[in-house]
Amino acid sequence: MKRSSPGKARVLSSRLLYRGPLFQVRRDRVREPGGVDTVRDVIRHFGSVVLLPVLDDGRILLVRQYRHAAGQFLWELVAGHVQPGEDPAKAAPRELEEETGYTARHFRHLFDFFPTPGFLSEQMRLYLATGLTPGRANPEDDENIQVGKFSPATLERRIQSGAIRDGKTIAGLLYYFRFVPRRS
Repeated sequence: MKRSSPGKARVLSSRLLYRGPLFQVRRDRVREPGGVDTVRDVIRHFGSVVLLPVLDDGRILLVRQYRHAAGQFLWELVAGHVQPGEDPAKAAPRELEEETGYTARHFRHLFDFFPTPGFLSEQMRLYLATGLTPGRANPEDDENIQVGKFSPATLERRIQSGAIRDGKTIAGLLYYFRFVPRRS
């Protein structure tokens, strides 16, 4: 049995399999920490922002849209990709307004996470958005989005019952409920 060692994998070779507008797929031959040589197919992604918009009355905005990979409509936190080289703090207001029509006076970075680190390099950055003002949404041509307003208690019940199934939404909401102080 080989001992594990700290550090990163060393890429021995890499081949581009696919390049699209949002991500690319590479096949890497790597020497992982501990000395094991292996092949890994990795989806390289520039990252995303996730918005947790909270209205002044404490209700939270979610969006409902069809997700082809899941084969169903899902209620989710607002999210969108970061352009190559773009500051995520600049992408956050753009995505909030595009999907919901709302603008926010305040954005607070809560945490970063990897949704699927086994094969996807995407890092998601979660922002709390407060001081919301309604406006007109401007979704992309392929987006059919419904906006809903939910109390924290309703969202907790929906998570517990399995009605909310999107991982970023579950992680973001539970983090907010547990670690972010709210006014009564």
